[in-house]
Amino acid sequence: MKTKGIQACGFGCSFSYNKLIRKAVGVCYNKLPCKAVSVCYNKLPCKAGSVCYNKVTCGAYWHLASRKERKDMHMADALVAPAVAGTMYACSGAAMGYSMKKVRLENAPEKIPVMGVMGAFVFAAQMINFTIPGTGSSGHLCGGMLLSAVLGPEAGFLSMIGVLLVQCLLFADGGLLALGCNVWNMAFYGCFVGALVIWKHVMKNGMSRKKIIAASILGCMFTLQMGAFSVTLETLASGITELPFGVFVSVMQPIHLAIGLVEGLITAAVLVFIYEARPELLWGYNASGLENAPVGRMSYKRTIAVLAIAAAVTGGLVSLAASSHPDGLEWSMEQVAGTAELEAEGNAHTAAGQIQEATAILPDYAWKSSESVTGTSFSGIFGGAVVIFLSVGVCYMLRLFKGRPVKHE
Repeated sequence: MKTKGIQACGFGCSFSYNKLIRKAVGVCYNKLPCKAVSVCYNKLPCKAGSVCYNKVTCGAYWHLASRKERKDMHMADALVAPAVAGTMYACSGAAMGYSMKKVRLENAPEKIPVMGVMGAFVFAAQMINFTIPGTGSSGHLCGGMLLSAVLGPEAGFLSMIGVLLVQCLLFADGGLLALGCNVWNMAFYGCFVGALVIWKHVMKNGMSRKKIIAASILGCMFTLQMGAFSVTLETLASGITELPFGVFVSVMQPIHLAIGLVEGLITAAVLVFIYEARPELLWGYNASGLENAPVGRMSYKRTIAVLAIAAAVTGGLVSLAASSHPDGLEWSMEQVAGTAELEAEGNAHTAAGQIQEATAILPDYAWKSSESVTGTSFSGIFGGAVVIFLSVGVCYMLRLFKGRPVKHE
């Protein structure tokens, strides 16, 4: 059994970083060659429970290696001060209000099922951390560029908010206080900057596979750089002294450049599939006047069905193969501060944490009372379904689309 965070010392024992008490501790009860040792933290004064990596040796296990130490993928509350959090909530809220107004004016009800399915796909894809070779870090899809390339900047932004909201409240992924920051850093840049600055200009004289690939890679790398830089600015404004701005930004930007490249390739693959299957689903596509405009290989319904199945498979199965390395943000924090876990103090942080504790039914994408991998699979499928329900439900409740959806074959 291979476990993240456990290292063998010269005496055959082990040490591990305990997130609960934020200390490197080590108690060895097993010297097996496979290093499947167990670490029991309740021997310490804090009595923070027990963690076992070998079910044979320790019956009272609390956390198994199969869970892979899944961590938050987005900014935690400890990284932002209440004033900064409030400012970013206001900025993200203003962008949301603008998006809702534009979507109403656009009045394209045929986007409703696409918003749901693409939102579910992004939710599932974000569960998969891919390893960045040679760094000890990993990254995950942000999805803003992908959503905006299909839905347009405004509808894509609203879908992305739905994804981040579900992750925050139901899975305790990303802080509630930091939600406004996460929406701005991931959704605003990915959807508005990615679509209006990159995608729109690259596709100005018609779409092609090469243009889609180029726009996807360039857009993801550029918007991820903006998002990473915003994180460093937000921590600077919040007075996080453990993360000096100059050092933090010098670590954050390069690693997110690599992550952006991988996300760009993934985004390009999905968008090229949509382009070949049903090109009119892509934002800005107009076949009129294009002599070599491709004819979709699939019907509209079949394309949506394939994307829905891909979302379910990604969330239910592929998510089990996610990298156990810390993501770009956590890795950067570990390089600068020596830990990815900072103390969060204050009434606002406490209140936000209590709300998330009450709403998170599957914290860290796992069962509360079991370490079975089925918790991760269920989280991927259940979360995607909630995103679909939320996206479609909000569209009808707020009457974002006044007409009836266009029937497609």
